Amino acid sequence: MQSTVQEPSPTEALAQTTAILSHLLPASLSIQSFTARWQSLRSKLVTLKSLLSELTHSTHWSENHLLQTLLPNLLSTLRRIQTLCDQCTKPNQSTGKLLMQSDLDMATNWLSKQLHDFDLLLRSGVLRLSNAIVLSQPAPGSDKEELSFFIRDLFTRLQIGGVEFKRKALESLIQLLVDDEKAATVVAKEGNISYLINLFDVNTHREQSVSAISILACASDQSRKIVFEEGGLGPLLRIVESGSVQLKEKACMAVEAITSDFDHTWAVSAYGGVPILLDVCKSGSLIAQSHAIGAIRNVAFVEDIRISIMEESGVPVIVNLLTSGSSVGKEKAANCVAILASSSENLRSMIIQERGLHGLSQLLHQASNPNTLEHVLRAIHSLSSSDSVCRLLSSSNTCISHIAGLIKQGNFTQQQISVSILANLSLNDGNKRVAAVCMGSLMKLIEFTKPVGLQESALNLLVNLLCLKANRKDFVKDEKNIMRLIQMLDPVNESVPKKYPLAIVYALLHGGSNDCRKRLLDAGAQGYLQRLNEMEVAGAKKALKRLSGNRLKNIFIRTWRE
Repeated sequence: MQSTVQEPSPTEALAQTTAILSHLLPASLSIQSFTARWQSLRSKLVTLKSLLSELTHSTHWSENHLLQTLLPNLLSTLRRIQTLCDQCTKPNQSTGKLLMQSDLDMATNWLSKQLHDFDLLLRSGVLRLSNAIVLSQPAPGSDKEELSFFIRDLFTRLQIGGVEFKRKALESLIQLLVDDEKAATVVAKEGNISYLINLFDVNTHREQSVSAISILACASDQSRKIVFEEGGLGPLLRIVESGSVQLKEKACMAVEAITSDFDHTWAVSAYGGVPILLDVCKSGSLIAQSHAIGAIRNVAFVEDIRISIMEESGVPVIVNLLTSGSSVGKEKAANCVAILASSSENLRSMIIQERGLHGLSQLLHQASNPNTLEHVLRAIHSLSSSDSVCRLLSSSNTCISHIAGLIKQGNFTQQQISVSILANLSLNDGNKRVAAVCMGSLMKLIEFTKPVGLQESALNLLVNLLCLKANRKDFVKDEKNIMRLIQMLDPVNESVPKKYPLAIVYALLHGGSNDCRKRLLDAGAQGYLQRLNEMEVAGAKKALKRLSGNRLKNIFIRTWRE
């Protein structure tokens, strides 16, 4: 029958280790062969003696599960060194020189690794408290000291323990990060993040370690910065390139989070990340695509990366996501197109060539998310600096109707960009009629002094729309438009430069419209125009003359008498 050798308990292993060490230290001094190697071994044995002494002074050392493996392994190494010591002290030592050198080097390496593990365990401070306390996960909102201690224990187990210890430590780490959002910053500070990143190369721990790093990268500015500084971006991009579908998704999420910090964007190019991310945009899962295009969007502000996008034929890939990605992916793709379109004529031409305007127009009609609409409008606005795009937009009643609708009902940013787009187009009568729905909103926007240029664009568009007789009639039928115009004409009101309401009056009276003249006269516009004329405000006399017609002379006489 075979007998099973039972591993000694930590206390027994420590006693036997101390006994062998007490014999080895003096014995190693008398060895005359391989002196350099034995000198190195002896210095490590002296360090070990000091660490073991420190271990016995730790209150709860015998309760720590890691020592159930560490101490027996150390005992085995010391026994091997004892054997080598005996062989080297024999006068007629029969072992070959090269073999002995190899054995001594191996023993030194084993001992170095075990010394490192012991030192790590002692420095962590986990031996000062009982195992029951170490293993309990702090509840969300626990004090920082308790959380820090738990994290140090986790990383100690992660670095020293075997496969099962590592697996359980990673499980606990992920659970902690999921349960307590604030824990990420403490984990990043107290934990060995570079070791966690190195576990990407270990098949058994790859999925858990990528998950943990992904959570840390997305959790906070500080934890994201530490993941980057510990060299996380390169390994994450390798996972994006060759990992499983699930790992790619988590790694892409982390890369997008890291690149959200402008200081990190340069590194994407350094690690060759642009083609890797574009490949995911082309053929990855919808989740991976949305994060990959998000990362490209984050780095597209960098000129070198824009060049790389062009060289890697990335423009058609990005444009394609406007219509084929998830709703989140489409939003980020639109943002990316807007950034690229605003940067250079070259990129604008490529986007137009790849039917980017078609994709943007389609998304404009489909999207309901305000952010998506804003990015689409910015992209269209940048592309509209091209004559060909202006012609296409001007010929599309559907597109103009939608943009005019955003001026009427969109948020302030959407209104601002939409006005800038329509103000630069050559609108025919059909377009002007379609866009008339936004005239009331244009009147409101003329009252905004910021951002610079909005008043001017809103006025130009409104005046252009009022060139159409039907639009002028619709304008004056709306009591709010007339009241707002009269308020603008009031000399006491200094919020709007008088050139704007005067231009509107002049446009309304184009072609001698009696309906418009009557509505303005009934609202009291004539009196304000007279006062502005007396104040010699530019354009007031011209507008007054158009409003009064042949009765101008009688007006002056009546004013003089009054």
